[in-house]
Amino acid sequence: MHDLSRQRCFNHAWREAVAQCLECHRYYCRECATEHEDRMICAPCLAKITGKKKKRKARLASLSRTVLWCSSFLIIWIFFYLLGRGLIALPSSFHEGNIWRQSYWSELFDS
Repeated sequence: MHDLSRQRCFNHAWREAVAQCLECHRYYCRECATEHEDRMICAPCLAKITGKKKKRKARLASLSRTVLWCSSFLIIWIFFYLLGRGLIALPSSFHEGNIWRQSYWSELFDS
């Protein structure tokens, strides 16, 4: 490792370097270097690292939205399918309106 007191900032040549980036191994001044997860890193390297994490989160969010949409669609489809099957299973007299007449009930229970 070079003597840090002799190094100059990569972005600001007139400033003395105070840290070396652990990713790109360049020297930076106080303004350019930052601490991330207990290590010194420069702003461009930090942007690369956090950009990868954001892309991964965006992909995961997109996948979860797609799965949620598909499962919701499937649940709604099954609900209406079962509702339709239940309506089809009703007797035809219910559809014709004869079930509510008094004569239907008397025929049903007198038999």
